[in-house]
Amino acid sequence: MKKFIATFLIFTLVTITSCNSDKKEKKNHQEENHAHWTYNGETSPEHWAEIEKNSDCDGKKQSPINIIDINTKPVQQKENSLDILYSPTTKIKQVINNGHSIQFNFEAGDSIQYHGDTYFLSQVHFHEPSEHTLNGVRFPLEIHLVHKSKSNTYTVMSILAKEGAESQLFEFFESFLPIEENKTKEIDQSLDLTTLFPKNNDFYAYGGSLTTPPCTERVNWVVFKDPIIISVDEVLKLKSNMPKDNYRNEQPLNDRIVSLNIQK
Repeated sequence: MKKFIATFLIFTLVTITSCNSDKKEKKNHQEENHAHWTYNGETSPEHWAEIEKNSDCDGKKQSPINIIDINTKPVQQKENSLDILYSPTTKIKQVINNGHSIQFNFEAGDSIQYHGDTYFLSQVHFHEPSEHTLNGVRFPLEIHLVHKSKSNTYTVMSILAKEGAESQLFEFFESFLPIEENKTKEIDQSLDLTTLFPKNNDFYAYGGSLTTPPCTERVNWVVFKDPIIISVDEVLKLKSNMPKDNYRNEQPLNDRIVSLNIQK
């Protein structure tokens, strides 16, 4: 009897161990086969909602959009004020090639005030060509300045760029390139980020989402009306450090209203 019980216990232990091993192997196999989002092929933006579970990528308030001037609602500054509270010695912490874009991370401190809340600058990254389009026109480059509030909501300021003369600020950014994919370079240097903005600070505003998974909605978008100018070489240098066409196509506007904020 004792021999039977011992044999039974050993058999049960082996069975449980085998089942746990099979479950672990199956889990690892599933993780290995989980497709990570990209900008092309079967993991391109058209498939993000399928491969990125529990995301907002199939939501009704997605970004980017095509902004059509005649469909915007003009408002005055006092109705939708934007205060950019950047220091002339903004501190860049590091630059990262995350495989999707070149991203510069900033030390805490700089902020904007918008919609009655304070949003802190966290990072700047680039899309080539642009994600937002104006009257159907896609620009060579789009810069996203990502800000986050203490309540974990976002305001993203977008600056479009067209080709022309060199930009000293872009020369500074690109002095830290090239950088290999999934690599980080520590910088810890200051720059005057206010020189990045166009002289005309009129902007379009609407409620949208992050343009990469998980495509989080409830994002305030500020898209400056006038593009800045950078050189062809500067565009090409950024392009050579990022995936080809790292942009998401325009999303349906649905029932949203885009305002044109006139800063006078």
